[in-house]
Amino acid sequence: MAALLQLIALLAAFAGVIAGLGPLTRRLEAWAARRRAARHPRPANRPLQAVTADLRRLGRQVELVPTGVPMARRRALLAAYDDVLTEAAAMLGVPSELSRLPEGRPREVERLRLVSALRAAGLQVAG
Repeated sequence: MAALLQLIALLAAFAGVIAGLGPLTRRLEAWAARRRAARHPRPANRPLQAVTADLRRLGRQVELVPTGVPMARRRALLAAYDDVLTEAAAMLGVPSELSRLPEGRPREVERLRLVSALRAAGLQVAG
């Protein structure tokens, strides 16, 4: 009878160790990830040169959309261009209302105003 109780106790201890390994492993992985992040921080923003290159590239693509291109592609290009415009404006401290405006004339006017403001801030934007 004592041998059976010892076997049950041993199995219970083994099950407890197995059940405790999952949370322990997750804690150790989280700790290691925090240490890695502290040693190798990632930059918060992309470099201004990369944003400017994307702005020029997307600006050319928006201007030269061929006829017959699906509207979904044109809208996707404009959305990407607007995102990069907003990113560049935030980096240079230029106020922007572009993300709050609906599609149409007001958004196009704000897009032109933002390009002009970025040029005035010293960014060489094509278009």
